[in-house]
Amino acid sequence: MREPYRVGWKDVAALIEAVLKAEAIKPVQQAKREAFKDFGILGTRRDPPLTSIFYGIMLRLGIIDKVIEDLTGSKSPLLLDPRLRSALRVFIYLEVYARDRVTYERKLECLKRTAAWLSSRSHPYVGMWFIDAVKSLSTYTPTPKTPDEELMFKYLLPAWYVRRIFELVGASEADKILKSFAEKPKISVRVNILKASVQEVLEKLKAEGKNPEVSKVVPTVIKFEGPYNFDKSELFKSGKIVIQEEPAALAALILNPRPGDVVVDLAAAPGGKTEHMGELMRNQGVIHAFDINKVRMRKLEELVKRAGVTIVKTYVKDGREAPKVVGEEVADRVLVDAPCTSDGTLAKNPDLRWRLMEDEVAKLSQLQYELLKAALKLVKPGGYILYTTCTLLSEENEEVIKRLLEKEGKKVRLVPLEGPYDRGFLPGTMRVWPHIHKTIGFFYTLLQKVDRS
Repeated sequence: MREPYRVGWKDVAALIEAVLKAEAIKPVQQAKREAFKDFGILGTRRDPPLTSIFYGIMLRLGIIDKVIEDLTGSKSPLLLDPRLRSALRVFIYLEVYARDRVTYERKLECLKRTAAWLSSRSHPYVGMWFIDAVKSLSTYTPTPKTPDEELMFKYLLPAWYVRRIFELVGASEADKILKSFAEKPKISVRVNILKASVQEVLEKLKAEGKNPEVSKVVPTVIKFEGPYNFDKSELFKSGKIVIQEEPAALAALILNPRPGDVVVDLAAAPGGKTEHMGELMRNQGVIHAFDINKVRMRKLEELVKRAGVTIVKTYVKDGREAPKVVGEEVADRVLVDAPCTSDGTLAKNPDLRWRLMEDEVAKLSQLQYELLKAALKLVKPGGYILYTTCTLLSEENEEVIKRLLEKEGKKVRLVPLEGPYDRGFLPGTMRVWPHIHKTIGFFYTLLQKVDRS
């Protein structure tokens, strides 16, 4: 039996800071890296066990916040001071969910120093109250009080989402899908064919002590067990590999942009698919990349520069405005990798589960439809549109495509996809299921604009 990991004050402080930063910085991996770097933990022996604790907190955040409500009597942890909220989240996890796996070097010191830090930044009595609250956790057992909470506790997901998946595929299949979100995925990277060969990257990863395997779906995708420090990776820093999941890498292959094409990417950042299309085009032609998020667009620009892709023109604009910016019927191919609920990525992004909002689904569905309408204006007759999402919800997948075909059926036709993944609920569309394909959930539809001639 493995000995429990011993946390000291510095470890606890780093975890509190990481959880605090994770409220503002997305993805939370970046928040964790920044906090661990500030505390001298990043890349050390303490990094893997503390990373495991951090993701354990993120995975159970909604349940932990229910515990905070019980402890404080507050209607929501969001009403508390952010520092207090973060400290409680860390200690609740350590005391309630990691009792058998984590112990303290000096528990009283950890409590007193956290309390002093809290009191110095808020009310003097907060620290004393915090210590009393943590002490009460020694006899506390979280218990669901309603049917919705029973679903939350069982699957570590919002109840509304659990019910949606049950309605989508039935109880037995839904149980498998929802449990798969708790499985730790392998790291997935794609080889940049402009700078390296698959064999070269495989040999380098093996030399680094990894046991890489090549995807059977995308021959330039390589998977291996983590952890992996991309900040220190020469393969990554030189642009020879790009962080990308197998289903996301397949998107550019389906759209199949060719050298010399005009391509428009309507929701491009952070740029993995944009960069991939540039590779496939061999830096010949042009890619017009649109996104409203300035920070994510900077990441796109950094990525294409590192990868050696030189044909991307960036626009910090809503993709729905693209026809006004670049013109109508100018594109050979358009990618609509639409903003979505992103629940297909829950295994990769454990914190996302507690940010899933039911009332956002209809709003996203409308945005997705409007982006497809813009794509239809942009593409030339005979040209192609690829619609993709990383959600499992049919409202953002098949239902969006049905609506487009009903409204614009004279202008566009569905090009059937017959693998390598499973058929969607609308004939000709394609779905990736996390529990079946052991990767992120994904959806694809390929469309062609009708040639009027």
